[in-house]
Amino acid sequence: MAKPTISILMPVYNAAPFLEDCIDSILSQDFRDWELIAVNDQSLDDSALILERYAKQDARIKPLNNTSEKGIIPALRLAFEHSSGRFVTRMDADDRMPTSKLNLLYSLLEQAGPGYVATGKVEYFSDTVLKDGYKRYASWLNGLVDQNCHALEVFRECVIPSPAWLIGRSDLCRCEAFDSDRYPEDYDLVFRFFRHGLQVACTDEVVHYWRDHADRTSRNDETYSQNAYFDIKVHYLPFFVADSNKQLILWGAGRKGKRLAKKLIDAGLSFLWTCNVESKWGHIIQGQEMKEPSSLSALENPMVLIAVSGPQDQLDLERQLKAQGLEKGISYYFFC
Repeated sequence: MAKPTISILMPVYNAAPFLEDCIDSILSQDFRDWELIAVNDQSLDDSALILERYAKQDARIKPLNNTSEKGIIPALRLAFEHSSGRFVTRMDADDRMPTSKLNLLYSLLEQAGPGYVATGKVEYFSDTVLKDGYKRYASWLNGLVDQNCHALEVFRECVIPSPAWLIGRSDLCRCEAFDSDRYPEDYDLVFRFFRHGLQVACTDEVVHYWRDHADRTSRNDETYSQNAYFDIKVHYLPFFVADSNKQLILWGAGRKGKRLAKKLIDAGLSFLWTCNVESKWGHIIQGQEMKEPSSLSALENPMVLIAVSGPQDQLDLERQLKAQGLEKGISYYFFC
């Protein structure tokens, strides 16, 4: 049997209420040369039975049971081990694919060639009221697609959603695929995409419908807490500030700034600390003297980490840094 072009990897845990809708959206793809490796991750509902029923109807659907360590990462490893497609993507068992998803992403990679990951826009939906936070996140993600500036914003939040990318198998292996044990696994993988020099090919079409519901893993699992995201950022920071001549500067002395300062200290990273609050200048906080921003203007090779949460404050600070000739992704990153 010929190898499929695209392998779809899908961990499944207690997804019975949504699983049929999800698989039906995959079966409706206008790109037909795919395989679905669906791993039942020790579900307590009828997910396994649903997978077996669909597998009997379509040989492209290949259910597996994760009988060892439970979790999304072990399930992804098992799925990847049993996949054979030249390209690889992920799918969440409670979401839906637009009909042209695979075709759109495949066409992007065929045109771009190796060294690229393909993505597009996302759209949330819910059987209840969709919260404003999800709407803002989707709008932000879609703005990144419009500007194709994902790498510049990678320290702010996960810039490529886990079920909204397609990548060549060889490129995925070069990025260590699912070898890492670090959660959130989707954010960790995106950092590795950029660490290994991958570029992003975008379509302005929606490539994923994201379902919000009360039992969604990202809502309830501690591995997807804000602390976990913060730890990932600090872990990968040295790889993005590899130039030993760069002077690391932390800008912001609020709750997130203080938290980041502690993480940097614990990681043994040397930095200067500044903020726009004049009353804090000259004070010693966590063993660090808070500097006036003007005292840093003469630094020749700065790397500024912005831990300022207010949207207007962020805009004002970005204007200030741009006026000094600093470039996002080269001389500064937003860290929140």
